[in-house]
Amino acid sequence: MFIAMNRFQVKTGSEQTFETIWATRESYLSEMPGFIEFHLLRGPVAEDHTLYSTHTLWADKAAFENWTKSEQFRKAHVRADAGPSIYLGHPKFEGFDIIQTERKTSAAA
Repeated sequence: MFIAMNRFQVKTGSEQTFETIWATRESYLSEMPGFIEFHLLRGPVAEDHTLYSTHTLWADKAAFENWTKSEQFRKAHVRADAGPSIYLGHPKFEGFDIIQTERKTSAAA
């Protein structure tokens, strides 16, 4: 499996705008072979920004790369640069191959 993450430094005061953009977008992810799940994460607050991350889980790196080359990707990102910037810099991408997974068993309390 493969995890794709983007980290966003959202300017202080722009958090609700950022969250609304994500809540109201059309993602098209579910149309993609190999897509498993998506998470929007809110992280620590700094003096000038709040850290957010998107986290998608894919069957493998090839499925993620196919997403980035797809018409669905282009449609999903059409509003990415609309309006005044709410970011401190560009998002930072991080991709990870999963090499070990541990899950809670049903017998554990």
